[in-house]
Amino acid sequence: MKVLDFPSTDLSKNLAKKYGYDEFIVRRWIAIFGDEAIELIETMEEGTPKYIRVNTLKVDEEDLIGRMEARGFAVEETEVPYCYKVVEEPYSIGATPEYLMGYYYVMDKSSCIPPLVLSPSCDDLVVDFTASPGGKTTFLAQLMENRGVLVAIEANPERVQPLIDNLHRMGVLNTAVVQMNAVKFHNLGVKPDKILLDAPCTGEGIIHKDPSRKTSRGKEDIKFCNALQRDLLESAVRSLKPGGRIVYSTCSLTPEENEMVVQWALDNYDVELEKIRWGEPALLGVGDIEFSKEMRKARRFYPHKHGCSGFFVAKIVKK
Repeated sequence: MKVLDFPSTDLSKNLAKKYGYDEFIVRRWIAIFGDEAIELIETMEEGTPKYIRVNTLKVDEEDLIGRMEARGFAVEETEVPYCYKVVEEPYSIGATPEYLMGYYYVMDKSSCIPPLVLSPSCDDLVVDFTASPGGKTTFLAQLMENRGVLVAIEANPERVQPLIDNLHRMGVLNTAVVQMNAVKFHNLGVKPDKILLDAPCTGEGIIHKDPSRKTSRGKEDIKFCNALQRDLLESAVRSLKPGGRIVYSTCSLTPEENEMVVQWALDNYDVELEKIRWGEPALLGVGDIEFSKEMRKARRFYPHKHGCSGFFVAKIVKK
């Protein structure tokens, strides 16, 4: 897979120098997003709001909001179910008794989208391919009302315990944790109804949280992630029950990790996409590369447009 690159310009050089970016990232953003690249970069500097996701396994939404207000916090509803923007934070939102009791999870609005899009039911067999630290896993369990079967996979042994801790804190009862590489999951012969694949990525969409990514991710990282993402998606497609759904997501803005991975699946497997209600349509082309019209059903989220981390979400159906 060839990583896209574009010529440097005075604008890309100046922006990269001003904000401390590897100019490779900036010139790509300008080529892909046009004038919006400046607004994107500025929003990355300013940051985005903090959000919480209410855990209805343990508390009623109105009850939690009342509790938070009594402690001096102010939160606002968003367009995303169960997700609230933190408007007033007198002290750390992660240090309240309600947080410790698992009444809510501190997670970005964009991270709430993949579980909602997967929309698991109470009698589904669901697999989360990359589960730790558990924000999306515990949300899946919530949407399943602690019923059905949820398998949470984590490849890194050091990340298993934080996942288990969050499952316990959030009151999750329907989940089995498995330490393995999900690339090999299809060898088990398990046929899930639904799979969540929040794939490892370069994280361009979370530069506002981790500024080191302005310079620490380059062409080789994009190539590595693309290869791993395709391996994981192949395992998911091969594992999935016919008629089942996969939600593929990343917190990256690169086409190589998003549209190109999904296009690869459309070209090589008997799958199609389902439209997602939030966000804006994915890219239909970049440079001299064009994507299938199906791609408009996938969605992108941008800090400067949606007030959240940069994100990509696609819902894939196995025919």
